[in-house]
Amino acid sequence: MELNLLIAYLGIAIMVGLAGIGSAYGVTIAGNAAIGGLKKDSKIFGNALVLTALPGTQGLYGFAGFYMCQNMFNLLTPATTAIQAATVFGAGLACGLACLFSGIRQGQVCANGIAGIAQGHSYLFGNTLVLAVFPELYAIVSVALVYMAGSAVAA
Repeated sequence: MELNLLIAYLGIAIMVGLAGIGSAYGVTIAGNAAIGGLKKDSKIFGNALVLTALPGTQGLYGFAGFYMCQNMFNLLTPATTAIQAATVFGAGLACGLACLFSGIRQGQVCANGIAGIAQGHSYLFGNTLVLAVFPELYAIVSVALVYMAGSAVAA
């Protein structure tokens, strides 16, 4: 029984950890571009702030997955079965990896938008927001996977 719980919590740790790392990388990628852009045009701070914060959402998805497994589906108890533990581990790994890469790539999209805005292309703010949603979609889909997997094996 304890091994099952260990495996399940390892999946949760991977999910929350990788999602947080993706957010940290994405935010710093966009933040570096914001600092560079502010050197060129200090009036872009508001737009740069919004675009810099956008990749931070992936970390929240990791916590949402933990909440689902812990509170909605009650999968993290001493009574966790082997199949439930394997499901939590697999879903956690999938969600963590999706959020990791989504956060990094979204940060790169936002960084390019910030650089363009700093060069005087103010119309790029809205365009960048729209394009930055595409990497976000995969993080959202991975949270949906956690939900579907958790509901499939819930007691």
